[in-house]
Amino acid sequence: MTHRDSRNPTFLTRRTLLGTAIGAGALMANPLRALASPPGFDQWREGFRARALARGISEGTYIRVLSRIEPDMSVFQKMRKQPEFNEQLWQYINRRVSDWRLAAGKVALQKYSALFARIEKDFGVERGTLLALWGVETAYGDPLVQQNHMRPVFPSLAALAWNEPRRKAYWETELINALRIVDKHWSTPEEMRGSWAGAMGHTQWMPEVWLNVGFDYDGDGRVSPFGRPDDALGSSARYLVNRGKYRRGEHWGYEVKGATAPKSGSQSYAKWAASGVTRADGQPFPRPNDSAQLWVPVQGGPSFLLGPNFYAVKSYNPSMNYALAIVHLGDRIQGGGPFVQPFPGSERALTLAEIQEVQTRLTKAGFDTGGTDGRVGNDTMQAVKDFQTKAGLLPADGYAGLKVLARLRQGS
Repeated sequence: MTHRDSRNPTFLTRRTLLGTAIGAGALMANPLRALASPPGFDQWREGFRARALARGISEGTYIRVLSRIEPDMSVFQKMRKQPEFNEQLWQYINRRVSDWRLAAGKVALQKYSALFARIEKDFGVERGTLLALWGVETAYGDPLVQQNHMRPVFPSLAALAWNEPRRKAYWETELINALRIVDKHWSTPEEMRGSWAGAMGHTQWMPEVWLNVGFDYDGDGRVSPFGRPDDALGSSARYLVNRGKYRRGEHWGYEVKGATAPKSGSQSYAKWAASGVTRADGQPFPRPNDSAQLWVPVQGGPSFLLGPNFYAVKSYNPSMNYALAIVHLGDRIQGGGPFVQPFPGSERALTLAEIQEVQTRLTKAGFDTGGTDGRVGNDTMQAVKDFQTKAGLLPADGYAGLKVLARLRQGS
């Protein structure tokens, strides 16, 4: 669920006509050009047809979407060979709370201030949280993300439902959910482009979330995570409330200082303050009766008191690091500062201009960064890693930081 640079690392860049109206029309016009199905797929498809119809999918939708579809076999390589860069937490945070995301987030906040105000009134979800989710998932709905980094979801879901051995039932259910969306006329197979796993739109909904959590927040008569962000952001707020148990009026938590020993369990901010724990920025806890628990992700680094809303964000992606990046990005967009206590061995994040310089220098040196827009994703990270390996920089972790920039400026 994330987006970084001009080539989104979460989604592959291969574009295909399979599953689209153009592709289907071409195959129907010239059946000899149709690709042969992998062994066993046609038999699975026929069996799936009966199961889909039994679960309420119309014959017309099944024929329209799946009668001539071919599975996107590249999803299996994507699933099993996710790139690994062994990021430290400070690197993970720096990449997501980047100059580009901060600047673009401030623009989006101003542009959609009325929408965020409405969502806060209706659901109580802080605008910073939703804005950061949107920024990390799809770069605030950047149309280039949809255009360049999304793929038709039906060939992907069909491949997974047919031949992903560990979770076939899950993928088949999601394929039926996607068909149901077409049946409801909420979307078309052509519009339904997303990740290799089928997540779609501004805030990356799986079909099940689209069906069961999504709702028509802009009043246009359909539910859609595409186009205007109203449905996506309003529905994501409802997701955080219903599934994450987000609490109105509570902040996610705070960076703190003064915690002398690890303590388990949750207690009120007032009790934490009585034991000598204070906010790192020196401000008082605004709601002293709210409860929080202590988290020290890296010894010697910043400490945090985490309230229930931090874990509501974690319900969106089951990663503590992801949730910390989201809530910190939300605070920073609204004027908050960086963490007071640095992580051990960390360095400041590069500025937008410095990231672009890294990308430009790498590109000139023959390392493909996928663009020079200042957004760091898997393409840029792989280029950095390849450069580090060639230059003998250790560790070759793919992190575009000050050491890499300095070496590039040396011309080696």
